[in-house]
Amino acid sequence: MKIDQLIIDCKAALNDDIPTKGIREAVARAVSSKKDAIKALGELKEGGVNKIFVSDELTILNIVWSPGFKIMPHNHNMWAVIGIYSGQEDNIFWRRIEDDKDGRIEEASKKSLGPKDVTVLGKNIIHSVTNPTSKFTGSIHVYGGDFFEMHRSEWGFNSLKERPYDVEKNMQAFKAN
Repeated sequence: MKIDQLIIDCKAALNDDIPTKGIREAVARAVSSKKDAIKALGELKEGGVNKIFVSDELTILNIVWSPGFKIMPHNHNMWAVIGIYSGQEDNIFWRRIEDDKDGRIEEASKKSLGPKDVTVLGKNIIHSVTNPTSKFTGSIHVYGGDFFEMHRSEWGFNSLKERPYDVEKNMQAFKAN
């Protein structure tokens, strides 16, 4: 895997009618070899959200999930392409409860991703993520916008009530685990 080529391929795909198609292909190439991905991105020694590329139109991240780490339900308000190069990422997909005044959500479905798996999330998807393993999980996440500046929501695990997404709190949570 070459980081520069991943960036070039993802930026080029933004000009396509369906950008996620070309980006999915680029991410699939990037996660096709655990050895090559770790050589390019570094050993999986600590959890974190590592920036590869950030612009108004595109964000590429190397996300390392600590063993057992969970992140609460959240949305992105933009499409995302997620690929796993090591470990496992379990997603729970949620849906809004119709006419709920607190914006509560309920579980809709689940999907587990392992090495070499790549999935596309639509703009309106709400999901939570868990690393169910005792090892670090390495993943590449590509977003159709600036991940750090987009206004979005999160939901507490217990109340499942909607509130503004706190980027700083969530970035710190990755480092604490």
